[in-house]
Amino acid sequence: MGPFLLNAVRWLARGQTGKVGVNTRLKNLCALLSEHGLKCSLEPHLTGDLCVYCCVAYSDKEAKQLQEFVAEGGGLLIGGQAWWWASQNPGRSALAGFPGNVILNCFGLSILALTLHPGCFPVPTPETRSYHFRKALSEFQAVLNQGDRTLEKSWLAKVGVDGAAFLQIPAEGVPAYISLHRLLRKMLCLSGLPAVSPENPVAGDSCEAAVLCLATELAHSGTDCSQLVQGLGTWTCSSSLTPSEHPITVEICASNPGNKDSWVSTGLYLINGHNAEVSLSEAAASAGLKVQIGCHTDDLTMASKLSRAPVVTHQYCMDKPIRSVSCLWGGLLYIIVPKGSKLGPMSVTIKGAIPAPYYKLGKTSLEEWRSCIRESSAPWGELATDNIILTVPTANLRALEDPQPILRLWDEMMQAIARLAAQPFPFHCPERIVADVQISAGWMHSGYPIMCHLESVQELISETGMRSRGLWGPIHELGHNQQQHGWEFPPHTTEATCNLWSVYVHEMVLGIPRAQAHPALNPAKREKRITTHLGKGAPLHNWNVWTALETYLQVLSRNSGRWG
Repeated sequence: MGPFLLNAVRWLARGQTGKVGVNTRLKNLCALLSEHGLKCSLEPHLTGDLCVYCCVAYSDKEAKQLQEFVAEGGGLLIGGQAWWWASQNPGRSALAGFPGNVILNCFGLSILALTLHPGCFPVPTPETRSYHFRKALSEFQAVLNQGDRTLEKSWLAKVGVDGAAFLQIPAEGVPAYISLHRLLRKMLCLSGLPAVSPENPVAGDSCEAAVLCLATELAHSGTDCSQLVQGLGTWTCSSSLTPSEHPITVEICASNPGNKDSWVSTGLYLINGHNAEVSLSEAAASAGLKVQIGCHTDDLTMASKLSRAPVVTHQYCMDKPIRSVSCLWGGLLYIIVPKGSKLGPMSVTIKGAIPAPYYKLGKTSLEEWRSCIRESSAPWGELATDNIILTVPTANLRALEDPQPILRLWDEMMQAIARLAAQPFPFHCPERIVADVQISAGWMHSGYPIMCHLESVQELISETGMRSRGLWGPIHELGHNQQQHGWEFPPHTTEATCNLWSVYVHEMVLGIPRAQAHPALNPAKREKRITTHLGKGAPLHNWNVWTALETYLQVLSRNSGRWG
């Protein structure tokens, strides 16, 4: 890297008088430049006698001065990575908020929060047709305008993702960016949005997928995209619905003793393409709350086929008492309460949304539930206890006459999960299971929320089915959420110890023996698996999933089969 840095500084200093200033955080760089005859000095900040300034991208305190310095001909050598900042600021765009990008964005440069795989990267030759965002966007526009033209698949896959990233950069005060926003809006209005759905999927490297990415971020950037959703037939709410004209006030608990941010349901739904106005108190506006639209948080950008838009949720920081929020795809409305919050009970007033089916065990009456499910036009609803919240399509909820029995069973299972994990009960923050038309990995996956396919909805809300057939998959994922690094042996036990919760819940709550809870725990299969493993010399690489689980089940057997 030495020759590269030297050449960069010499190129920046060419034809200029003055010295090279190196920020005091880069002492080694200053020593390197001095060794090779460059006149330089360590400086705590930018000064007026410099021709080149070298600094890191982790502070934007001098952003305005640095931008003026470059505009007047000064050379700027700046570097850093944004992935750590992004990991510490979930929900915020690194393109907009990372300090280095606050400095660089107006120059047409930005640092992404991505990482690259290490390796050798050949320098492209002048003859090589290499991807460039502006060139790709121009050709993409031509494809949309002239249906008979095509764009390379590799370019199509990138132009949507890169365009979405570009739209996260604040355009205010940068005429070139503002004009590109106008151009993209015009392009998308002319092309229209594809009616993507499980019945009409689109390829991940298609023009339709790129349009979905661009439209989503264009709407997030503040551009009015209501025209785009007119007549749009998607898996979201019908755009022909109209929001309530009257503000709706909901009472929520804004305390969060847990170790992660929690979603608090409002019981309201925002129609796609519409705005809602969210109001709260001055005190709450300085407490770090956020508004989230949508619960289907899986990012499908890398999927080869799409049954919905890649990103269909969006968050807004509630840093002022009144904020207008919207999302191109609509969704259930949540207040995100940061970990450690002690705000307690508070009121949130929302104008422009519609009530969604919502049942809270111990609070919602049967009459309220039946009235809500009969009158609600929102496509998604929720069943909630203090320990678990299930988000499923309204169509499935309409057949649920009385949610109380199924939710009581869920609370029994959650209590068993907490007991085996030696965790407090009730949970500090209720677990969530969200059904989606498409998820990012597997048949289900753990996390907050746990995600599952629509095909799994019926087993989540059928008490009869749970008690007779069990519920292995969802409890498996809830088990993943209880795993702790201190007693795991990754990667061997990752898909093994989570099944302890499945076995425990089936035996202790549902009354289903382990041999019946999952086919892999049939006694004959267990015996064969043990014999095979020992016959191979019990290799460690083979100790995983069911073989690793067997170890724990044998320990339990030596305890006379007693749990705990």
